[in-house]
Amino acid sequence: MVAKVFIDGEAGTTGLQIRARLEKRRDITLLRLPDEARKDPAARAEMLNAADVSILCLPDEAAREAVALIENPDARVIDASTAHRTHADWVYGLPEYDAEQPRRIAEAARVTNPGCYALTSVALLHPLIAGGLISADFPITINAVSGYSGGGKPLIARFENPDAPDRIDAGVQVYALGLEHKHVPEIQAHAGLALRPLFVPSVGRYRQGMIVQIPLHLGALPARPSVRDLHAALARHYQGQRFVSVVPLADSLAMTHLEPEQLNGTNELRLMVCANEAEEHAVLIGLVDNLGKGASGQAVQNMNLMLRLPEAAGLE
Repeated sequence: MVAKVFIDGEAGTTGLQIRARLEKRRDITLLRLPDEARKDPAARAEMLNAADVSILCLPDEAAREAVALIENPDARVIDASTAHRTHADWVYGLPEYDAEQPRRIAEAARVTNPGCYALTSVALLHPLIAGGLISADFPITINAVSGYSGGGKPLIARFENPDAPDRIDAGVQVYALGLEHKHVPEIQAHAGLALRPLFVPSVGRYRQGMIVQIPLHLGALPARPSVRDLHAALARHYQGQRFVSVVPLADSLAMTHLEPEQLNGTNELRLMVCANEAEEHAVLIGLVDNLGKGASGQAVQNMNLMLRLPEAAGLE
């Protein structure tokens, strides 16, 4: 039987990317509303209750409203917003989180799609905290840069529209300097941190691609892990994974620079451990397409699991 999928909010940046990945597939049918009905609650409710899986690409409050419209107990949801990412009744949509997570996602009625910054940070931190190499109460700092597509259509316009009244001309802009960001609770919860991490994001003058960096003074960590300990724990955790890879340590240690756009158009997440071993300094780095594994690609991967379809379908 061909599954029915509805993208609520398909006109947004993530929704358009998901639609592009799904519209040519023969193993699903996309349910779609005409443009004039996209904000009609009754029309949306009909689709949400008719679909086998709905993917919400909406602002947080609109996502909560969409879930409230569902009455069919068999209707399942993937929410790409921030609204449910730390909710106890929703399954976190990172299949590589641990060995049981693909099964949890496959069986779930409600799956929350990770944020791009958070997915990358959690992927780096969770195995190391769970393995005792980084203590849960260690003060973690996360620095990151994303392409401007991560801010959706309003931010895209500020970079691309020469007539935008609030146009951004800078090559890089650091933001969230009040040290509040919607991904921080998600990172803390799913990485297993007892202490709130300090997160400093920035946006660059390029459309998509992301680098997340977590610097560490190894001598200050209670477990005093070596660079090889950190790398081995990550490599062990992600061994055999299709979409998450760990760069060989020798290659990481030989790196002199990294560009954020290398994985654009893929559903890949690439992790590495760079270091100055003599000074006991290390930096955990994650490279990802913020619109791929960081958003639309991850949603499709979760949808495939929920519908018992090949996990990589539409992600080649």
